[in-house]
This record gives sequence, structure tokens and C-alpha cells, in this order.
Amino acid sequence: MRVLKWLAILVVVVLAAGAAIWFTAGDTAKLPALAGYGPSPTLPAPNPTLIPTINQADGIGWPAGGKPTPAAGLAVAAFAGGLDHPRWLYVLPNGDVLVAETNTPPKPDDMKGVKGFVAGLIMGGAGAGTKSPNRILLLRDTNGDGIADQRFTLIAGLNSPFGMTLVGNTLYVADTDAVLSFPYHDGDTQITAPGTKIVDLPAGTINHHWTKNVIASPDGSKLYVTIGSNSNVGENGIAAEAGRADIWEVDLKTGAHRVFASGIRNGNGMGWAPGGALWVAVNERDEIGSDLVPDYMTSVKDGAFYGWPYSYYGQHVDIRMQPQRPDLVKSAIAPDYALGAHTASLGLAFSDGAKLGDTYAHGVFIGQHGSWNRNPRAGYRVIFVPFNGDKPNGAPQEVLTGFLNADGKAQGRPVGVVIDKQGALLVADDVGNTLWRVTAK
Repeated sequence: MRVLKWLAILVVVVLAAGAAIWFTAGDTAKLPALAGYGPSPTLPAPNPTLIPTINQADGIGWPAGGKPTPAAGLAVAAFAGGLDHPRWLYVLPNGDVLVAETNTPPKPDDMKGVKGFVAGLIMGGAGAGTKSPNRILLLRDTNGDGIADQRFTLIAGLNSPFGMTLVGNTLYVADTDAVLSFPYHDGDTQITAPGTKIVDLPAGTINHHWTKNVIASPDGSKLYVTIGSNSNVGENGIAAEAGRADIWEVDLKTGAHRVFASGIRNGNGMGWAPGGALWVAVNERDEIGSDLVPDYMTSVKDGAFYGWPYSYYGQHVDIRMQPQRPDLVKSAIAPDYALGAHTASLGLAFSDGAKLGDTYAHGVFIGQHGSWNRNPRAGYRVIFVPFNGDKPNGAPQEVLTGFLNADGKAQGRPVGVVIDKQGALLVADDVGNTLWRVTAK
């Protein structure tokens, strides 16, 4: 049945490519997009179809002078353009901005055969088929005008780098297969010292979710690392998931690590909320309908299990995963706040230090990279979720839109988000190859 399913998809995709359009198979969302947001999203019955919904927006880049549309009261301009697949950001204490220019590593056993061929077509059409630059850029605005006038290759020769964090004079970088440390001193524009391995990370020839993020604890004694699953919903076997779909805690004194939280299908952005809790943005599973399953952000409890692959949004069982684990499902925790089905919510940045007006004073910015498995499309925007204290409080608000043009093509796709030293919001756009800067008018 699985082979027949993907053969059918192949026929659809090839026909679509020949017609220069993407054919939308599968189902159509029955619920309004906002039904998949908030602390209690609507979760309809699963609707798996022989041919999953394939509705990827082709990545075309921005026309000359093009840029996203900011919300009322905000302005947007390019901080840096002409980048090479920028995905993740980090701001150093002196205001320099680090950009991980990165893409998928070789993973020959991920979705082989017909399914792999189809996935390659989808990725290529979305602008994600380019070779990984494997470097960290440093961007510097020397005159404070909001435009980077200097750029340097800080570290080269990495292996699909993603997360970055600084503790004292040590910069930690999460490659796809290891966390590395590098010596750093204020003002450095190049690091030539080889990286020192802190801990190996699960990778290998499948390495389905390859991005690994890293954040330091407030006291700098520990690192927290996101490690995505090796499949959509366990189809490669549970043995292939060893050490994955987890957040690891790494002790910097000993190098020892432990699973801090599990059952998190594909965690990406992390941040510390007011009150000290660790939060993470998570991509949930695909292929059970346009309305399922909402991506989410949640505070992360030590030792907690969040369901993947056996259940979603707490204890909603996913029957595709066999054999089941009712003991684990019974312990599964529902996340705090849904971020919409298939939005690919990746970037997460709390608004601490932001100078964007009262509307954005307390809450979190989310970069939504955009859907492939939903009709109509969802995401392709940056949103803000207001907080009251340490909890989400209210509906999401659009901050940047216009990444899709009138023809449904992706001019850009937002990924990492961060607040810069001047209080502006920086947004990495890996299709537009631009770093956008959002300010108050």
C-alpha cells in the first residue's frame, strides 16, 4: 500500500512539473486557520488519503525592490542581502550578528526510492535543493544605520551548522552531527582554530530532521540541544529514533548529556521565558489531513514526554505507529500553545529588549517557514503571540506577511528570528537570501 501511495504521488508530481504547476492532491482544510491556534486548538478526526496533500509554494525570490509587508506601525528593510541560504541567527553582546548559512547534509538513506525522488522535487521547488554553504557569517553595522556594511566568514568548513550560543569566551555551534566549541573574543571576525567536540549528536545516513539547535542555560553551566526525529511518524522503525525527538541537556563541566524532554518530533527555536522556563517551537507530523496536526510552542518540563510518535497534542493516539505504547501515551503532556497546522514554525524569539512599541512588549515572535502538506497553504509569515507573565495570552498577530505573491509563489520564507542590540527584530529569509530588519516607525 505504501509503494502504491508514493507511485501515485510520483505520477501527480511529474504531471504537475510538466504543466509548470503544483497539483494539489489529498484533502482541503475544513476549519479556519485560527482553529489550529491557541491553548485549546480544534483537533478533527484524522483524514489520511491515498495521495497526501502536496501544495508546496515554489521558491522564486524577491523581485527588484521587493520586500515583506510589515504590520501597521512597523517598517522593514534589508539588513543584509545576497546571502546563501541563511537559516539561523545569533546576536553577540557587541551587536555583531551571526548567520548560519546552511542546508541539508548528504543523507542517502532518507526516503529512498519513489518517496525520496518526490521529496527531492518538493525541496527543489521550494528553494531548498542548494548545496550547503557550511559556514557562519558575521555581519557588522559600523555606523548604526540598520544596514550591515561589513561581512566576514567567521567559521568555515562546518557540517550543516544551525544553532549558535556564546558562553563567556566560548562560542558553541550545533552542527548536524555534533556540538562544537570555538574560542571567541569580543570583536573577532574570523576563527581559524579547529572546533572542539563537546558531544556527538544523532545523524547518520537517514538524518531526516537534520537541524540541531543549541541554547545555553542562564547561568552558562549547561547547553540544551534540539534533536528532531528520523522520520515523519516512526516509519523507519523505532530503533532509528534512538536519541532523537528529544531535547538533550549537556553539562559543560563533564560533557555528559541526558534526555531533558522527549516525544518532541522536531524542535527548533528555543528561548527562556520570563520566570525562567525553557520554551521550544515544534513541527508536528504530516499526512493525516490539512487540519492536523498543529505545530506548537511549549514550555519544556524536565522529564516530560510530549507524545511523538505514539500520540499528538497530548493523548490523541496516532494509529499509524505500531506497536503502540499506551503506557507512554498515558503520560503524554499537551503543549501550551498551538501555532497552526503545517505552518513549519521554526524561529522563536522572546521580545525581551525589543523596541517595537507596546503591542510587542511582552510575548514571542515566531518565524513560520510555510506548509507543503496543507490546502490552502499556511505559514509563510512572522507572527507575534502576546504573553501575560510567563504564559501566552491571546491570538497570534501578524508581524511580517507578503512572502507569498499573488500567484502563490514564495518570494521568501522566514526561518530564524532574533532581537538585535538596538531592539529591532531580525528575520532570516532562506529563499529571498536576505536578512530583514523590522523596526518601529
